[in-house]
Amino acid sequence: MKVRSFSPTLKLPGMKEEEEAEEEEDEELGHAETYAEYMPMKLRIGLRHPDPVVETSSLSSVKPPNVWYRMSIPEETVDRGWLSALQLEAITYAAQQHETFLPNGDRASYLIGDGAGVGKGRTIAGIIYENYLLGRKRSLWFSVSNDLKYDAERDLKDIGAKNIQVHSLNKVRGCPVKKGVIFATYSSLIGESQSGGKYKTRFKQLLHWCGEDFDGVIVYDECHKAKNVCPIGSSKPTKTGLAVLELQNKLPKARVVYASATGASEPRNMAYMNRLGIWGEGTPFREFSNFIQAVERRGVGAMEIVAMDMKLRGMYIARQLSFTGVTFKIEEVPLTTHYIKMYNKSVRLWVAAREKFQAAANLMEAEQRMKKSMWGQFWSAHQRFFKYLCIASKVRRVVQLAREEVKNGKCVVIVFTQAGSPLVLNRKRKSGGLSGSSSDDSESEESDKDDAESDDNDSCMTSQDAVEDAQQMKRDLLDQLEKLAQDLPPNTLDELIDELGGPDNVAEMTGRKGRVVSNDDGSISYESRSELDVPVEILNLTEKQRFMDGEKNIAIISEAASSGISLQADRRVKNQRRRVHMTLELPWSADRAIQQFGRTHRSNQVTAPEYVFLISELAGEQRFASIVAKRLESLGALTHGDRRATETRDLSRFNFDNKYGRNALEIVMKSIVNLDSPLVNPPSDFEGDFYKGILSLDKGETGKFLNRILGMAVQEQNALFQYFSDTLAAVIQNAKKNGRYDMGILEHCKTKKLIRNNKKTAILVQEVNSKKRLFLVYRPNTGKQLKLEAYADIKKKCKKVLSDDAKQHWIDQYKSSAEICAHAYWRGNCKKASVGLQCEVGLRCRTYYVLCGSVLSVWTKVEGVLASVSGTNVKMQIVRLRTEDGQRIVGLIIPANCVSPLTNILSSSDQSQQLAVQQQQKWQQLHPQSLSHVHNT
Repeated sequence: MKVRSFSPTLKLPGMKEEEEAEEEEDEELGHAETYAEYMPMKLRIGLRHPDPVVETSSLSSVKPPNVWYRMSIPEETVDRGWLSALQLEAITYAAQQHETFLPNGDRASYLIGDGAGVGKGRTIAGIIYENYLLGRKRSLWFSVSNDLKYDAERDLKDIGAKNIQVHSLNKVRGCPVKKGVIFATYSSLIGESQSGGKYKTRFKQLLHWCGEDFDGVIVYDECHKAKNVCPIGSSKPTKTGLAVLELQNKLPKARVVYASATGASEPRNMAYMNRLGIWGEGTPFREFSNFIQAVERRGVGAMEIVAMDMKLRGMYIARQLSFTGVTFKIEEVPLTTHYIKMYNKSVRLWVAAREKFQAAANLMEAEQRMKKSMWGQFWSAHQRFFKYLCIASKVRRVVQLAREEVKNGKCVVIVFTQAGSPLVLNRKRKSGGLSGSSSDDSESEESDKDDAESDDNDSCMTSQDAVEDAQQMKRDLLDQLEKLAQDLPPNTLDELIDELGGPDNVAEMTGRKGRVVSNDDGSISYESRSELDVPVEILNLTEKQRFMDGEKNIAIISEAASSGISLQADRRVKNQRRRVHMTLELPWSADRAIQQFGRTHRSNQVTAPEYVFLISELAGEQRFASIVAKRLESLGALTHGDRRATETRDLSRFNFDNKYGRNALEIVMKSIVNLDSPLVNPPSDFEGDFYKGILSLDKGETGKFLNRILGMAVQEQNALFQYFSDTLAAVIQNAKKNGRYDMGILEHCKTKKLIRNNKKTAILVQEVNSKKRLFLVYRPNTGKQLKLEAYADIKKKCKKVLSDDAKQHWIDQYKSSAEICAHAYWRGNCKKASVGLQCEVGLRCRTYYVLCGSVLSVWTKVEGVLASVSGTNVKMQIVRLRTEDGQRIVGLIIPANCVSPLTNILSSSDQSQQLAVQQQQKWQQLHPQSLSHVHNT
């Protein structure tokens, strides 16, 4: 890198030493590279995977157990590379784990957390093939769509298992199928059989087919669909989630495989994975609820422990395609004057609607339950309306970008969560505006937490006059809505298709049955999507093929098509143009985000895709980016052992929905209503009195706040959001200074950091980005710093001097930092040292205590010591270290004052080790045939 500037500077007097000492703690440990190249550690068979695959650095520091299982899969499959080395590794560990039993007698399961595009389908097919060859001829394969049955058949055929037949559950009448794979969707698991006969439900039909002592394979593919089995708040577990659990309980000997890149995006979503043995009999957590409480109390660090511990025990594997060559860009789309006027009109209408709804509820003397249901529906419609209004603001820019990319020899994939617009009017209009009913017919989980499920039909006695008044208000609102509708933009999906050349040029893969099209005479009409020679059931697959064959260079996919459809620049297809993946609307969950990323980034591709995230200048739309960022951060921690695993998508800066965001929101609300002094100044460019007015928002609900500000006029919305963002930044900065900021996995760095104070300290700065004026900083005691600093910040604290002027200050601090802490160096004394405690702040060399190994198995002991000595609010911090002799260590940092009591407890009674030895001896007795091959593998 070219050196632009290399200058010594001196710290000017006036900065508080306490602040600087705390700042040092924040930067003492730093983030390292997130990913490491992945190669199987303990298995040496199979050919290299066709594409580069990576694993998070934290997981790569954890060694899986030794392999003692020997596979039965034919040599031809291995030698020809039909299953790659990393796929064979997953199959081997799954089979090995299936040979073990949990303390309650259930067979242990295996979790495949490989990312989209790595080849989970072939891995699953390999597990089924392995068991088929050993005489277990029946398997169940659950997934999210019946279309994926064709992929399952292809995967089995590709690995040489063409004799294994795949049968769709919805096509099976009775139980005539003797062997093979029954493929079913999660929704069919809770369905009723239409075939009549003995078994009225599909669930009972499956149980009968499996038999009582079933020890075959049950695959829960895309298993995040069962995530809501654990109720949150007042919500109820889904029927699907309960059925997934029930099937496992009914078939305790079944070889269960969970497979999903997003299966554990939040710890609560792991409730259906009861065969992992993380909670229950013989573990530190008696119930799943105990596990959840422990993990959530200790923060993201605890979630990282779970992922690493599962790999250590041999029950989990998580790799993903390298994102080398993939580009990510967030493009903020400016708002036109016309759009702002239309948006503000819509805001005024919704404000009027809210007032009329309130008045109507009072007139009707509605009961509380009825009001709750009404407001749930009101705010849900409010949120959807403004969400689609946000999307509409970006259509022109998307069309422009898409045309440019196609002209440049690339092809474009545009992604929606839902392929439609909200129903504003329950009547037909001539124009295709937001009121047009062109919505995706696929199942949607998008409703906001504000939504309330309808309770029992409530009735209330009201006078005829009140009813008439309410009806008049309704008519007034509809009239106002009719006037506004003329200004609303067209349906986004139909407008996009029309502007990009119509259905002949755009491959649409959605759940819609019809669409609005523009005719040559300027009129519009509604037409069915069906074609004469293509049944509706395979229309999306046909459109996909047209795109992959190069007949169409633009594809638009919705949630209905985002699972299972591969659109990458595959070496085997005709259309090998580079994919430009445009996200017009950020998904509402990491599950969906990762699924969408995986549509265009998969194995065997010629080129990696380019990702473009389009976000409007409307501050309220940051709400959607916030949700995705929160889920991606948590997803990285649980599914890859490192919350930064998804940070390359550049969405982390939008994560507001966390404890810091909730704290910032409370401060914002109190300052607006003059209950507390503000933490930051209001935006300087705001016209008028910023603090005038009161927002009726529930304290502490960040998501609700970020939803509701969409319903504010553009200037007020952006100003309030800026004020909130500034407050959040101040809250996070304070948390860092107070040592309470949860930073995720940190790596011990050879360079240490700065201490500045009223005394002068010398630093060395090197410009590394002349455009943004960013500098790399070197300190006398801690060397090269991790964080780049802006010129303006350096200028506030330092002045440029000659090397000779800085030399003595540098030498003094360097020498003192060998043995004297920063407090003693600057003040002459240290509070910790004065009471007999050791203080290492600012030293060149520091001591860290790290607990390694299966931390989860001794969780309650660690938890007890941490709580008694350091308090329940202390977050668990994972670190990754490399010793001078090259040894890699990953584990949990233990505060110095906890080391002695924890050492005593773990030394006196290591029950987990004893239990592991006993289980291993038991397995060896039960399965001597597998162990006889240990030395040959």
